[in-house]
Amino acid sequence: MGRLAARLTMTCSKSFADVLSKVESVIGRPDVRAFMRDVGTAKRDAELQRVVGQAVGSSEPIEFIRFDLGAILRTRRSVRLVVGNPLIMEQMIERVADAGSYAPVTILIDERPDGVHVSCDRMATYLEPWDNAEASKVARDLDSRIESLLTSAYR
Repeated sequence: MGRLAARLTMTCSKSFADVLSKVESVIGRPDVRAFMRDVGTAKRDAELQRVVGQAVGSSEPIEFIRFDLGAILRTRRSVRLVVGNPLIMEQMIERVADAGSYAPVTILIDERPDGVHVSCDRMATYLEPWDNAEASKVARDLDSRIESLLTSAYR
């Protein structure tokens, strides 16, 4: 079952700050502690949908956490964002429990000598070994949304 995920990578000549700012502008950035509290206390699907709907950005994921790898590397700017939508994650995990090992999605924004690289692994390839058509469809849709989000960073 150990298969590498297909990786989406884009490179552009925009500045690191411009790319990061653009990605930040389309993802929700709620207070994660308050968000998780509200998710945990939602008793009905409608409540959960309302909580998530208030938190998501225009591209539908929210930022759960970020790691400033550049602070460690000190030779270049690099940020790892862990983003997702709990409702989409739930749809995958209900069908393939192990999807929880891969969701939410990790996006790497990394400044290199040839430009700023933005990359992530495609969720659908993670779920292929389970051969679950419904989970794969949700994962492909998620991949499409994330690719659109990343593509928007270059406009």
